[in-house]
Amino acid sequence: MAMKFPPFLRPFVALGFLALACGPGDEPIAPPDSGTSADAGTRTDAGSSVDAGDTVDSGTAVDAGSDVDAGSDVDAGSDVDAGSDVDAGSDDAGTAVDAGTSVDAGSTVDAGTSTDAGSATDAGSSTDGGSTTDAGTIDGPDSDGGVTQIRLMAANLTSGNGQSYDPGHGIRLMQGVDPDVVMIQEFNYKSNSAADIRAMVDTAFGTGFSYYREGGAQIPNGVISRFPIIESGEWTDTQVSNRDFAWARINIPGPRDLWVVSVHLLTSGSGVRNTEATNLVKFIKANVPESDYLAIGGDFNTDSRSEACLTTFKQVVDTAGPYPADKNGNGGTNAGRSKPYDHVLVDADLRKYQVSTVVGNSTFANGLVLDSRVYTPISEISPALNSDSGASMMQHMGVVKTYVTPNF
Repeated sequence: MAMKFPPFLRPFVALGFLALACGPGDEPIAPPDSGTSADAGTRTDAGSSVDAGDTVDSGTAVDAGSDVDAGSDVDAGSDVDAGSDVDAGSDDAGTAVDAGTSVDAGSTVDAGTSTDAGSATDAGSSTDGGSTTDAGTIDGPDSDGGVTQIRLMAANLTSGNGQSYDPGHGIRLMQGVDPDVVMIQEFNYKSNSAADIRAMVDTAFGTGFSYYREGGAQIPNGVISRFPIIESGEWTDTQVSNRDFAWARINIPGPRDLWVVSVHLLTSGSGVRNTEATNLVKFIKANVPESDYLAIGGDFNTDSRSEACLTTFKQVVDTAGPYPADKNGNGGTNAGRSKPYDHVLVDADLRKYQVSTVVGNSTFANGLVLDSRVYTPISEISPALNSDSGASMMQHMGVVKTYVTPNF
């Protein structure tokens, strides 16, 4: 038999059942806002116009105005949601440093913008290029972090008549030795659009690599890195109009950063090259902290190891031997293999961590001069072909050195 309540009690009973049905805290939890504080504070990308005002950041349909969100008494006027200092007017959503999220630097949208990948400020995202477990990190005996292997390469490996990497010989050579950081010259590929340069880096090294390519140069210098590039730019080479000194500050595991400079000195004479070296040393002394590591690499066009420019570079890097060589002990890096055109030079702090360069089952105690014409077995540097280093207009050999730095 159903219980009946007096008329004056029925409204109170109804309210009681309604409260039980609703229960406490039924408001949906919104997904994380795609513009968190981690997004807006990366040091790397520094301001592409594409990212800073996208529809994901600051004002999505989920955030601050959805049918579900804005109707509860708790949510619709809270300090956190819908117009708080954090969400829609903060460092997130359009700051000058936004545009470098972990999703940004390798996305299809990013890689094809005209701003990215060729601008003076572009260098990839702060997470692009790998974690401490990437790029040859090996577990060392130390209990406080281990060590990281860093393979550096100087590469002026263009071929054909266009001073570009279009023919593919240089790309295969770089793939064959798997470098972590490349100081590259004549950094041209197809139309030189952002999409084409990104495609070259992806093909030669992988989608996780970041890069910097100087803008407005006929034969630009650049830096390609497995590790995050956190700053980059170019210093003026007053002796030439079609390129400058391209530099990058790289976040390697451990307390020190690695600064690298990609250079392409002139062929017009040793005096001009020494002027270039003098100017570059001034830039380095003014900008690179002595506590960080430094590497200068690329095409020096030096006729001998006693040239004045190498003496000048001694102020900031170690230029002493022993020197890299091929399997036959030849250290020449020009096409005729008679002159040391190309170099990887590092400061004394990094030089003490140099180790043998190991490729497959082959060991090069002082580093490798990469000439596929004499390299055996060629399978160790696959997909490179024997003929690649002898390709038409291939005027240089690659130089590779390896270092193992502490992570503490």
